Amino acid sequence: MDAILSIKPQFVEEIIAGRKTYEFRKKGFKERVRKVYVYASSPVCRIIGEFTLGQILEGHPDFIWSKTSNHAGITREFFDEYYEKKKIAYALEIKHFKVYDKPINPLVILERFTPPQSFCYVRSGLFSKKVENPSFL
Repeated sequence: MDAILSIKPQFVEEIIAGRKTYEFRKKGFKERVRKVYVYASSPVCRIIGEFTLGQILEGHPDFIWSKTSNHAGITREFFDEYYEKKKIAYALEIKHFKVYDKPINPLVILERFTPPQSFCYVRSGLFSKKVENPSFL
């Protein structure tokens, strides 16, 4: 099973630059996910790349920050605001990130695509075969 994660473009840039190697979520996956496709939200609105999912850390936000802060790509203030009043945080490790040369319009492959609020599951390899060439940024 694969997943699509919606990520704001400024955080996608941090991932591409290698400063963000953890993506934070309020909910974890219930299915076993191997590959994650990165959907850069508005104004980009494209699948811009993919990564292999490494370990998933789960725990109190303070614990998660202590384990990931050097590779978070966000400030502590942003992190604390995101997890305000939450007792559990999830950190998805980004491994082997591959930016597509040509971003993919998901509507070309999934005609009823709606950008997920957080993530959605898709069948394995759905976007990988569609990779071509020019650039996201």
